[in-house]
Amino acid sequence: MSATVYLETIGCQMNVADSERADVRLRAAGFDLTNSPETADVVIFNTCSVRERAAHKVFTRIGEVRRQRIGDEPVVGVMGCVAQLEGPSIFDASPLVSVVAGTRATDRLPHLIARALEGESRVIDLDERAEGEVWDVPATERSSKYVAFVPIIEGCNKFCTYCIVPYSRGREKSRPASDIIAEVHELRRHGYKEIHLIGQNVNSYRPRTEAGMGSFPGATPFCRLLRAVAATGMERIKFTTSFPRDFHPDIVKAIDEHENLCNWIHLPVQSGSDRVLRAMRRGHTASDYLKRIEAVRKARRHMSITSDIIVGFPGETASDFDETVKLVEQVGYDGLYIFKYSERKGTPAAGFADDVSREEKAARFEQLEGVQRQRQKQIYESYVGRELQVLVERQSSKSRSDMTGHSTCHKVVNFPGSDSLLGSIVNVRVTAAKQNSLYGEMPTWKN
Repeated sequence: MSATVYLETIGCQMNVADSERADVRLRAAGFDLTNSPETADVVIFNTCSVRERAAHKVFTRIGEVRRQRIGDEPVVGVMGCVAQLEGPSIFDASPLVSVVAGTRATDRLPHLIARALEGESRVIDLDERAEGEVWDVPATERSSKYVAFVPIIEGCNKFCTYCIVPYSRGREKSRPASDIIAEVHELRRHGYKEIHLIGQNVNSYRPRTEAGMGSFPGATPFCRLLRAVAATGMERIKFTTSFPRDFHPDIVKAIDEHENLCNWIHLPVQSGSDRVLRAMRRGHTASDYLKRIEAVRKARRHMSITSDIIVGFPGETASDFDETVKLVEQVGYDGLYIFKYSERKGTPAAGFADDVSREEKAARFEQLEGVQRQRQKQIYESYVGRELQVLVERQSSKSRSDMTGHSTCHKVVNFPGSDSLLGSIVNVRVTAAKQNSLYGEMPTWKN
């Protein structure tokens, strides 16, 4: 099929991984990929629906394409979570759309696009993945040459009352450990320095067989997988996202045992109020969560901890919010992603009275952001004078003379350097702390 395709990704790391797979499948089918939506024959948006803003963004982008291409309209498609949830209603909401591909239809995308190019006005596929579908992406086809996302589990069985993921991504499905290990080996052979094991809840990883990790110890399958992946020799291994209820202390032990398991843990708490946590159906209390944090703090290695918080959940009182503030102050997060609650149609919480005003949500957001900013400033300033190992990923967007990358503890670090350093891991001595990043210099660097 001789046609050009522009694919834009909106959303999480899992969407990035899906887009990489889509790129490979499209090229194999004869399509040409382009970075220009202004000239592409086909424009596809890979969408996220976890937050209201992300879900709305796709329709804004479709409107922009329509205005830019009046009289030269491309085939437009929506794939991913919004496609899975909204289904055929997308055609009515945006008449320019002719392809809707759900979260499990990525491998079938070339066929769907071909049908639209042949004249079908409403092509839709919301079906399940094909049995035996290959999840991995060739090392040479990744969006980055140095950092790779490796999906280990898809979907979620938790059904938190506010969350749309179980409906958009389906029930949990774990990849075979042998496939994951083989993918990591392949990435390492091609020079990749860092991988992220990703999933909506990596701690729930439970493959059908132990093949590939059966000889490795661990309290849970995920703990055994971590040790198996560490044994590949990949220089850096990170994972996200963890669910507090499933976070076993043996994860911390595994990180202590293997230097290539990075010292960063993202553990979303969502609220510090037990009453709100029950309403969210999180399955843990604030005390349960703090016990897991205590296990992390007792590790031999210093761990960077980040989290997610929702403010203004239905029924959240000022007292509930105060409990959240206290928890954030007690933990002392290296980074915190704060979201104002927004209703997701189809979730149980959509039936709750959204009784926290927009103004109060904004006020709570600002207060918690201020608390986090003050604590984060102290944490970042404590890095001044220390040396961090930084994987050089790209040129800084703010200075052509600077490079940027991430430390093992997942801090963004900028420093003077050149493109010759791309893909290497270098020592950087931190000289200054910014609001969300660090600045430093290579002790041996000469311009």
